[in-house]
Amino acid sequence: MQKSQVLTDVEIAEARKGVVKKLPEVTLTFWIMKIAATTLGETAGDLFAQTLKLGYFLTTIALFLIFVVTLAVQLRARRYNPFFYWTVILSTSMTGTTMSDFMNRDASAKFLSHGATSLGWGPQGLGLGYPGGAAVLISILIAVFGVWKLTGVTFVIHDIVTFRGEALFWSAILVSNTLGTSMGDFLSDSSGLGYGGGAALVASALVVLAVLMRASAVPNVLLFWIAFVLTRPLGATAGDFLTKPAAKGGLDLGTAGSSAVLLAILFGLMAHAHVQERKKRAALAMT
Repeated sequence: MQKSQVLTDVEIAEARKGVVKKLPEVTLTFWIMKIAATTLGETAGDLFAQTLKLGYFLTTIALFLIFVVTLAVQLRARRYNPFFYWTVILSTSMTGTTMSDFMNRDASAKFLSHGATSLGWGPQGLGLGYPGGAAVLISILIAVFGVWKLTGVTFVIHDIVTFRGEALFWSAILVSNTLGTSMGDFLSDSSGLGYGGGAALVASALVVLAVLMRASAVPNVLLFWIAFVLTRPLGATAGDFLTKPAAKGGLDLGTAGSSAVLLAILFGLMAHAHVQERKKRAALAMT
């Protein structure tokens, strides 16, 4: 038997836990898929709200309902399913994009495309601005983590196997993805760094976090959640870089084309993860 086909004791133990675990291993592939999903969330959210002119209000309602449906499927699943899990991540990214835009923006000319007079049917936005919106979202995220801490449920996602733990996890994910959008939009639009500069700054911060993962002085769980939040502004700035006009520093690839390519990439990664999960279970069954 080839070395690649032999499971170590650790892998066997992890596979056995996989019978009940609902969330994935945190590997390099996990982070690649997270960035792909958050970038797609940015371009797809903008596609519905801006390109198709549905506006932030209607789009947020529609995408939030999609999030509820995908979350229900994930919560009812008996074990980790890459398609279910990453579909929820994608739905939180899309919902977070339009929720953030609705919170932060209004009907000011700077938020409207050339010649437009509104952001779609319904309220035009709360106009909190990026700092105000971020402050609200940070407060909500702290509250979620506070409740999480009081319940005694572990913060290590691999060890979350209860309904309560999953509910807390997905609440934190939705808020963190919305917060990450606000951070990404601030870096792209208001910081002076532009799309490329904003993405480079966040990528540099993620590299620092990766280095700190090897230092025992900083809890890995804390680094994970910081990285999870930061991958969202990376996706937001990357998505804007792909779709925004060249005059604004983007590649002007459009929201539809960019979303289609990113969806194909994410779907391919999901299929790969699904095959790997099936191989792990099959290997366990043979032991």
